[in-house]
Amino acid sequence: MKYMRVAGKYFLETGHRFQREIIWAMGAIKAAAAKANNELGLIDDQRAEAIYRVAKRLMDGELDDEITVDVFQTGSGTGLNMNVNEVIAKYASEESSLDIHPNNHVNMSQSSNDVVPTAIRLAALKRLESFREVYVEFLNSLKRASRSFSDVVKPGRTHLRDALPVTLGQELEGFMESLAKDLSMLERAAEDLKELPLGGTAVGTGFNTHEEYIPTVFKHLREVTGMDLKPAGSRFRGIKLLTDVKTLSSILASVALDLYRLSQDIRLMFSGPFTGLNEIDIPMEIAGSSMMPGKTNPVTVEAVLQASAYVMGLDHANQVAGMLGELELSMGIPLMGHNIIEMMDILSTAMSKLAANALDIMVPRKEYLEEQARKSPALVTALVPIIGYDKAAALGRKIQEGMDLVEALKSLGYGEEEIRKLLDVKRMTRPGIYVLED
Repeated sequence: MKYMRVAGKYFLETGHRFQREIIWAMGAIKAAAAKANNELGLIDDQRAEAIYRVAKRLMDGELDDEITVDVFQTGSGTGLNMNVNEVIAKYASEESSLDIHPNNHVNMSQSSNDVVPTAIRLAALKRLESFREVYVEFLNSLKRASRSFSDVVKPGRTHLRDALPVTLGQELEGFMESLAKDLSMLERAAEDLKELPLGGTAVGTGFNTHEEYIPTVFKHLREVTGMDLKPAGSRFRGIKLLTDVKTLSSILASVALDLYRLSQDIRLMFSGPFTGLNEIDIPMEIAGSSMMPGKTNPVTVEAVLQASAYVMGLDHANQVAGMLGELELSMGIPLMGHNIIEMMDILSTAMSKLAANALDIMVPRKEYLEEQARKSPALVTALVPIIGYDKAAALGRKIQEGMDLVEALKSLGYGEEEIRKLLDVKRMTRPGIYVLED
């Protein structure tokens, strides 16, 4: 463990460690490389098998405590690669009673410069598998809420001012579609991540590898991961640029943005109970204040708002990380790899908690909301096809000054039945010029 004995002197010691998925990915690469090198006659059966067995242990999480190098290290991720090489060499040597060298054997046909960029992409793909499951469950919660509240009419608001009626279901539907589109973009971005620069070694040329190494190592990498992986069209691109990883980061930031807006709206609708909107109730058992007895606050929603802000901040860090580097090699590889996994970790728990503690249990004040919808001066919009915009605007101003809407309509000669139809707020939530229909 010669490298790791001095690494702490030069790398930062922040306590930020590489996550399970990145360690899994490093193990998968080392396992595949051992198999490929052996198949090509570059390493003997005993050493290859010993390296493979320990690499599989690394994949299975048995040696996570030994991967201690800090995320804030050399920009290529050499610290991570050497940490892994030394751990595998140590246990493989012990188990086989052979001399297995971290560089000569474990790192054969590899460089940190192609291994770590490959690992962070592979780790992102691994994390996306479980993240997608949580994401789909969240979309299902949002869909159930949208359908459940499809008949809950409420006042619409634009610029936080009274507008035409909408349903609570329609408000949630907008978020549901946007988040569904975000998921589709994530799935498309994942396809690009499957193109890996492994085999490019130090600068992308593949120097010091067997001419059949790349197809052979990818065959074994597909076997150990169960993923449809392929060599990058340009290994130079995959080593010097992290644009495909940053694209994934940007989409995750878009997910965070949509979650932020959704949470902000839920929080506003929950404001009150007497001096806010008070449109929905969210049952909860936790005290909202250490001083004011009985007060309840949207604690989970506010936690999600902060988590979303954090994820968007990580995306900005990834933008800067993607700019690091010159010529043949990126220098922001460890940071972006770590951040991508953390973004999905944070979003996963945010989605699960928001569904369980808000979407699945919130209760709209249906009668109150419909009553409020009928008070909106914007309802005069229904008269525009008959009396024109200017007259309707004048009527709207009178209503804002205190004139009762029903009385205002009576002054225009409308009878009670006509007024009832005009003020059918549920009808206003669908397309149509219904004042001309009857």
